[in-house]
Amino acid sequence: MDVQIEQSWKQVLQPEFDKPYFAEIVQFLKAEKQAGKIIYPAGKYIFNAFNTTPFANVKVVILGQDPYHNPHQAHGLSFSVQDGIAPPPSLVNIYKELGTDLNIPRPTHGNLQKWAEQGVLLLNASLTVEQNKPMSHSKIGWHEFTNSVIKTLSEQREHLVFMLWGGFAKSKMSLIDSNKHCVLTAAHPSPLSAYNGFFYCKHFSKANAWLQQQGATPIDWSL
Repeated sequence: MDVQIEQSWKQVLQPEFDKPYFAEIVQFLKAEKQAGKIIYPAGKYIFNAFNTTPFANVKVVILGQDPYHNPHQAHGLSFSVQDGIAPPPSLVNIYKELGTDLNIPRPTHGNLQKWAEQGVLLLNASLTVEQNKPMSHSKIGWHEFTNSVIKTLSEQREHLVFMLWGGFAKSKMSLIDSNKHCVLTAAHPSPLSAYNGFFYCKHFSKANAWLQQQGATPIDWSL
């Protein structure tokens, strides 16, 4: 199956693209669109995280659950929104933590493309969603695909940082070899839970300290 995805990812994930479940994802999305349903993000952005951050460039993985489901928000990067869209509440809290942790002034936009270009894989567990229906594509096979992405990174790369925020993200810990990667866990940045351990988690400074210990260039988290 020909999937439009950056070449290095295409190579390491080809076994997934060849499995029956992936063909079923493609068929499901085609059928939904033919039925007139609006799917986010737009097709060209479904693999944006992979196309912006090639396999060998990944330094940090920030795992989200589901794309934003309102118009003009989702563009294939977890927690990020397109230019001109106000940062959603979880992202506002991420910015608050950035300010506390690294004294970074709060950005005026919600586009995290600059992080992705530096090696931050902004990965959602589901890569698509139906408009106004959160989690609507969580059972169509995407989780099998993104679990494989996490496992492949863990097995084939060294010394990455995985940021797992909230119970869902923490459930992926078993896919990661914590003996060779840095796994940081905290509450989800959602307003419902940020005060239960996301604020003051200092993940951004901890990630950079780990990267520097491994001789890698730290991430410039400013936007």
